[in-house]
Amino acid sequence: MDRIAIEDLVVRTVVGVHDWERDGPREVHLDLVLETDLGVAAASDSLADTVDYGTVARCVIAHAEVSRFQLLESLAGSIADLVLAEFPAVRATTVRVKKPRALPSGLVFVELRRTR
Repeated sequence: MDRIAIEDLVVRTVVGVHDWERDGPREVHLDLVLETDLGVAAASDSLADTVDYGTVARCVIAHAEVSRFQLLESLAGSIADLVLAEFPAVRATTVRVKKPRALPSGLVFVELRRTR
């Protein structure tokens, strides 16, 4: 399966279990992999024959910005469900949600893969 990758989308959303995490939006970073057949698009050189990654990015950002989850797992799952529901050419997706400053040192992320 061919893949389109979108890395490091920066989104401000409410995600966390602690009161201080829920008092307003915080920055998270999103990485997406969209698995699809790119053979027709490679031959035709036409946007109509592929998954428009700009549209995917705008849709995911809009969704994440209004979401209110406690767990990164829930945010990632909702994004994966959205991508599969809104973009029928995507056969599988991997979503990584990274939460800067969740720990004093290091980076926390959750990654999940969903298929049709």
